[in-house]
Amino acid sequence: MSEPRTAIIDIGSNSIRLVVYQGPRRLPAILFNEKVLAGLGRSLAESGTIDAEAMASAGTALARFAGLAREMKADRVRTVATAAVRDASNGAELIELAERSSLTVELLSGEQEATASGMGVLSGIPDADGIVGDLGGGSLELVRVVAGAITDRVSFPLGVLRLQALRDGTGRLARTVARMLAEAGWSGRGKDLPLYLVGGSWRALARLDMDVIGYPLPIIHQYAMSGETIIRLGRTLAHVSKSRLKAVPGISSGRIPTLGNAAALLGLLVRELKSSGTIVSAFGLREGLLYAALDEAERREDPLLVATRSEGERAGRFPEHGALLDEWIAPLFEGEPAEAARLREAACHLADVGWRANPDFRAERGVEIALHGNWVAIDAAGRARLAQALWTSLGGDITTPVPLNALADRAQLDRAVAWGLAMRLGQRLSGGLAGPLQRSRLSSDGKALRLHLSEADRPLYGEAVAKRHTALAQALGQVAALG
Repeated sequence: MSEPRTAIIDIGSNSIRLVVYQGPRRLPAILFNEKVLAGLGRSLAESGTIDAEAMASAGTALARFAGLAREMKADRVRTVATAAVRDASNGAELIELAERSSLTVELLSGEQEATASGMGVLSGIPDADGIVGDLGGGSLELVRVVAGAITDRVSFPLGVLRLQALRDGTGRLARTVARMLAEAGWSGRGKDLPLYLVGGSWRALARLDMDVIGYPLPIIHQYAMSGETIIRLGRTLAHVSKSRLKAVPGISSGRIPTLGNAAALLGLLVRELKSSGTIVSAFGLREGLLYAALDEAERREDPLLVATRSEGERAGRFPEHGALLDEWIAPLFEGEPAEAARLREAACHLADVGWRANPDFRAERGVEIALHGNWVAIDAAGRARLAQALWTSLGGDITTPVPLNALADRAQLDRAVAWGLAMRLGQRLSGGLAGPLQRSRLSSDGKALRLHLSEADRPLYGEAVAKRHTALAQALGQVAALG
């Protein structure tokens, strides 16, 4: 029986999006993702209404998305609307349009929208401790997250489509932001804490920064920018051409007109909240809705391990082999910090993902999966360590491929090499099967790396296994021995 599919139609002030999910409840994979930049909030500041062009675009998008959800046999279709529909005097007309396509719209309050955004960040960055800022077309939500929970939230009418009216060259936007935060009791609330960024306009800013500095990993989730970087981006946007911006990977042409306003607001927020810097979250409202539906035990699951386990089961030869492999090599790495241990386990879950690839490119396949996989709760250095372990275990030896050296330090990568060599030994000994691992074990006294085999399993210690055993022992500064 296939896993259930959930479709979320998100009617935002700038865009309307359909995302269809399937997979583990803690971190389902995205089967389909499409957006239409309808601009529902475009005319709100002037007229207080959704204009006719935006309404027509929304009706077309909703009809298509409803039809796609049916064709994809989604078990649940959830349609939510936020600030533009909430604030527009003719918002009810859009809800009627959705109902004509058999969609039931949940009109989220500002507090509900803020809560969902905060939940989304916690879903993808479980240890987040700071302020979540979700910039939509019609509103800005701020949410305090700490210890896996939301402690406070607020919504402001500062959506990116409303900002131009406040940027008149007299400092009006700065005064407005400072006043709103002060009146709500949020001035300085983010002192020395990161500001987690949610929303397409802020993600586009991060894409621009990646392009400007030549960042070697095009993954937006957990990408960090300092306050100084935000100021620099604002200056860049004041001079860069539209054609140059269109050439930046990941920035849609529909986002370009909002980038200057998004950068201006972000710079003011970092200053007024006294934030230590910013961290981009690829997860937001939609993922928050999914996360909020989980029970506490499911929320406590590590999303990186859930996702890598699922990928290993899907792409590997033998299900649940990863956990067993990690248990087998773990005695060699006792005392590692918890973060290193979870990355090692994630690597073991993915140890078999390259087996279908051309044998000459299995190591490259492992690096590609580690660096570019849809993982969360992992930063760039973590991805590099994961990639190094897979590169080594899948035949890349102890070399380090580009761009791993630019993402993690040498000591971290050397440790990942050792993980990879241990994984490679376990895979070669067992042939990827459970039995030989369950009947054998590794031990070390600091001088000799011993592989303990029963007499019945001694024939498994062939030339290829002995070679892998020796390579691992040498990497650890020991000699290979049989126990």
